[in-house]
Amino acid sequence: MAKNKMKTHKTAAKRFKITKTGKIIRRKAFAWHKTGKKRRSTLRKLRLEAEVKPADKKRILRVLGKR
Repeated sequence: MAKNKMKTHKTAAKRFKITKTGKIIRRKAFAWHKTGKKRRSTLRKLRLEAEVKPADKKRILRVLGKR
């Protein structure tokens, strides 16, 4: 009997990137909605990408089909 293949969660694949060193990169939240009341410095910081926390790393790798 054939073993089922694990499918990639497509919405997760669009939201996360894995670097060559194994880090998982994500976008920051609260950046593109209601920007009129946010400071310029806040918006600049929100444009940057962030690394996923170690507590979430295992779960994200699983939905990406990497583990």
